[in-house]
Amino acid sequence: MKFGIIKERKNPPDRRVVFSPEKLVELQEKFPDADVEVESSEIRVFSDDQYADVGLEVTEDVSDSDVMIGVKEVPVEALIPNKKYFFFSHTIKKQPYNRKLLQAILDKNIELYDHEVITKENGARLIGFGRYAGIVGAYNGFRAWGLKYNRFQLPKAETLPDQKALIDELNQVELSNIKIVLTGSGKVAHGAKEMLDAMNIPQVSVDEYLNKEFPHAVYCLIDVLDYNKRTDGQVLGRKDFYNHPEFYESDFMRFAEVTDYFIAGHFYGDGAPYLYTREDVKSPNFNIKLVADVSCDIDGPVATTIRPSTIADPIYGYDPQMESEIDFKDEKAITVMAVDNLPCELPKDASEGFGDLFLEHVIPAFFNGDKDGVLVRAKMTENGKLTNRYNYLQDFVEGKE
Repeated sequence: MKFGIIKERKNPPDRRVVFSPEKLVELQEKFPDADVEVESSEIRVFSDDQYADVGLEVTEDVSDSDVMIGVKEVPVEALIPNKKYFFFSHTIKKQPYNRKLLQAILDKNIELYDHEVITKENGARLIGFGRYAGIVGAYNGFRAWGLKYNRFQLPKAETLPDQKALIDELNQVELSNIKIVLTGSGKVAHGAKEMLDAMNIPQVSVDEYLNKEFPHAVYCLIDVLDYNKRTDGQVLGRKDFYNHPEFYESDFMRFAEVTDYFIAGHFYGDGAPYLYTREDVKSPNFNIKLVADVSCDIDGPVATTIRPSTIADPIYGYDPQMESEIDFKDEKAITVMAVDNLPCELPKDASEGFGDLFLEHVIPAFFNGDKDGVLVRAKMTENGKLTNRYNYLQDFVEGKE
C-alpha cells in the first residue's frame, strides 16, 4: 500500500498538511508494509527538505501511489483517475460550488473518503481541525477587542509560529472586568477554553455569571440546555433537545444582557432555535460588543454574522438598527470576527495535531481489514457510484436540486 501526500492546490493557498515529517516516519515504523511519498510543495508549512532530511521520498509525481491524502478540495483537473483520495470535499451538505467536483470524482472512478465523515460508529467525528479553530478564534477575538477600543495591539495569528506564541502575546495584555461567554462542548469550544485558561481568566458558573459582578475578567462555558429551554417548561436533558429541537426556544438573551465578548464555538443542528435574531440585537438590553464566531454559520443562529471574513481582513462591524455592515470601530457597531478557515493561521500545530489523529484512527484500518468500519463509513464513492450511505446526494449530482 503506497500513500501519497499531495500538494495543496486550492486558492487561497493552504499551508496545512495531514502529516508532518516526523509523523510519517512514525507511520512507517508502525506499519512496515506502508510506502510513503510526498509531492513537492513550495507552500507547505514543512519544506521539501524537512521531509527529505528524515529519509522520505519527495517527488513531483505521486501518480504511482494508491491512496492520495490531502487537506482541501482537489481541483478537478488535478484528480488522478482510479485512485483513493482523502480530503475535505465540502459536498456532504450539497454545497453547489462543489457539484462539479463530485461529478468529476464519479466520472474518474475515484474512491473518495471525506475527512468530515471519518467517524465512530455513533457518528462522532474522529479527526478534524476544530480545536485549532477554537484556539485561533479566541485569540483573534481578543485581538479585535484591542483594536476596537485602542487598548492593545496583538500581531496577527498567522505571523506567530504556534499556540504557545499566541498565549505569550495574550498574557501581555491587560483586560478590564469584561464578561466572556463561550458556547459549545466539542473540540472547537475546548480549543477556545484552552486559551482562556492559559490567560488565567477564571471560569464561573452560570448562576454566578448571570447574577454577580466581578472586579476582573471572567468567562462562562455554556452548553445547549443553558441557552435553550423547552417551550412547555419541562427539563428533559440533552438527548431530548437533539431529538426534538422544535420543542425548544432560545434562552440566550439572559447571557447577551450581561456579556461583553461572545465566542461562538457550538455546533448548530438543523431545526434548533437561533441563539439570537436580528430583532434581539436591536434590544437596548443586548450588551454583547464583540463576537468571535468560530462556528461561522452565515445569516443564521448568530444573527450578527452576516458574512464570513478572511484572514487578510478578519474583522467587520454590524449595525443592529440598520442590520448592515459598518466600520467595526463605529460606536454603534457590534464587532464581528468570522474567519471561516481559522486553522490555516496555525498551520504547524494544526498539521501536527491532525496527523496524530489520522495515524491513530485511519491508517490502521488499511492494515486490519477495517475492523472498526472507519473506512466503510467515510467512503462516499466507489466504482463510479455513490455508496449507499451517501445515496442522498444522487439528485444533487444530477443537478436536480
